[in-house]
Amino acid sequence: MPTLPSVRLRELGLELPEPAAPAGSYSPAVVDGKHVWLSGQIVTHEGKARPSGKVDRDVDLAGAKSVAAQATLQGLAAIARVAGGLDRIERILRVTVFVASSEGFTRQHEVGNGSTELLIALFGENGRPSRVSVGVVALPLDAPVEIDLLAQVA
Repeated sequence: MPTLPSVRLRELGLELPEPAAPAGSYSPAVVDGKHVWLSGQIVTHEGKARPSGKVDRDVDLAGAKSVAAQATLQGLAAIARVAGGLDRIERILRVTVFVASSEGFTRQHEVGNGSTELLIALFGENGRPSRVSVGVVALPLDAPVEIDLLAQVA
């Protein structure tokens, strides 16, 4: 029998953070049948993006991958809240990773690995989604990374 995602989370020494409160007129996550659509997630502390700035100028690649993983955990917390728990997530279908990139930075796909490597560690092959990693000029609150995802739930 496969190990539950909540058990894998503990085995990795991680825990879900409190879901982020919406910073505008939107829902953090919306359920539609067996799908949960997650709103964009950035990592903040006391209302400010932490870290902040452009990837490859202000935030190095390893730091950006870490931010992508943290934003993914935060997103999973929002999904778990509306789905009835982390273990109700059956599959991650799609992840979009937005990377606030300095000029000339072309390794957005590696930043995206911070999100998808965590999802695979938690959900096995059901955590291996389709993915888009895209460079952008800026993100809300000067965040270096923002993720959103689509999950299938029980």
